[in-house]
Amino acid sequence: MLGTDFRTGSPSWIDLGSPDTDAAAAFYSAVFGWEYLSAGPEAGGYGFFRKGTEVVAALGPLTEEGANSAWTVYFTTPDADGAAQTAEKAGAQVRVAPMDVMEAGRMAALTDPAGAQFALWQPGTTKGLDRTSEENTLVWVELHTPDPEAALGFYQSLFGWRWASMEAPGMTYRVISTAEGDQEDASFGGAAEIQSEGMAPSWIPYFDVADADRTAELVQGRGGSVLMPPSDVPDVGRLAWFADPYGAPFAVLKPAPMPG
Repeated sequence: MLGTDFRTGSPSWIDLGSPDTDAAAAFYSAVFGWEYLSAGPEAGGYGFFRKGTEVVAALGPLTEEGANSAWTVYFTTPDADGAAQTAEKAGAQVRVAPMDVMEAGRMAALTDPAGAQFALWQPGTTKGLDRTSEENTLVWVELHTPDPEAALGFYQSLFGWRWASMEAPGMTYRVISTAEGDQEDASFGGAAEIQSEGMAPSWIPYFDVADADRTAELVQGRGGSVLMPPSDVPDVGRLAWFADPYGAPFAVLKPAPMPG
């Protein structure tokens, strides 16, 4: 389960790059009840989404030329420079070289060999998000890629990830875990072969919600779109895929009740 005991390879941060941060903040506040707080004038328009007083995501302007609005998943590493070098040797593109984010930590932005974008986070004073795996917070991350086994081999070289394959309707799904801890307890995400024609390789964040159908109504009412309508997945829960008004895809999950 995705938690806040961040280990090497854990998803520890997510942020949204948007062409209109004010409008994006209003959209996600309406959908998830978040409050947006600017990080200050020195942060270049970057700020934090909070649930109560705790940070659950972040938002900033698009800074790369030609970039599309999208969520970025950051994975913890003890050495951002070393991980970036390893990734580049394995065929990845380093789009933003490792750099310090004041005292908070050190980050780098990359594109994996198949084309999915992600980021590295070497923690300083900020270990990661304050809350995950509860209502209106990040609960799962999912990689969609042409060759999941090859992609996971790449990430394993960076983070030591483990994975277990399971058969799902029309596809093989791979549940990913960090290198440390019980494999099931350390799971945080999955990987699947791209199913939709024209879909680019990408990491998709899932947010826990109380009601996926109600969330779909809120998304549409605020100018977003439904990419996949709410549907039930046995033993997983009710999930849906959306795009915000600027095209950034994200997903939601109403988890199935725990057995017992």
